[in-house]
Amino acid sequence: MEAFGLWEGTVLLWIQENLRGFLDPLVSFYTRLGDSGLVWILLCLALLLHPKTRKAGVAGAVGLVLSLLCTNILIKPLVARTRPWLLLEGLVPLVVERDPNSFPSGHSSAAFACAMALWGTLPKKWGRPALVCAGLMALSRLYVGVHFPSDVLCGTLVGIFCGWCACKLLKLWEEKKRLQKGCFH
Repeated sequence: MEAFGLWEGTVLLWIQENLRGFLDPLVSFYTRLGDSGLVWILLCLALLLHPKTRKAGVAGAVGLVLSLLCTNILIKPLVARTRPWLLLEGLVPLVVERDPNSFPSGHSSAAFACAMALWGTLPKKWGRPALVCAGLMALSRLYVGVHFPSDVLCGTLVGIFCGWCACKLLKLWEEKKRLQKGCFH
């Protein structure tokens, strides 16, 4: 994994030198909304409150749990990739990260797990903005200098898979419920 860091480090240093500036406080705030999946958990809770969006709230929550298990419980400890600022001389992170493991990006995974679950359960006019917000969350992790590009890419892919699995699990559960209901009538 460290070999990737050579070219990826160049990308992060370029972002730091060429893109950072007046947006720093806004991007830092946005990336912090993803700490512990907070913004996505709050979104799922809000969706659970309304009967028409309850299914989406459940799918989003299941996606987040799957993402947490895959990313933070399984992959991160196994890979144990060092954060970029600890390897790249001159890279200054804009936010504090307590987890020393970088791969894959948990923020990206959670964002895409929830967004994909919403994409699969809500009208597309709501699913699209969720995906845009997830993409911005993933990009924010590069901007603030706490992940390598491959961390974000893999976190995104894990999240997409977890969101897809959440939708499939929800459909299986609904089908089982429908069949059980049919057997008892």
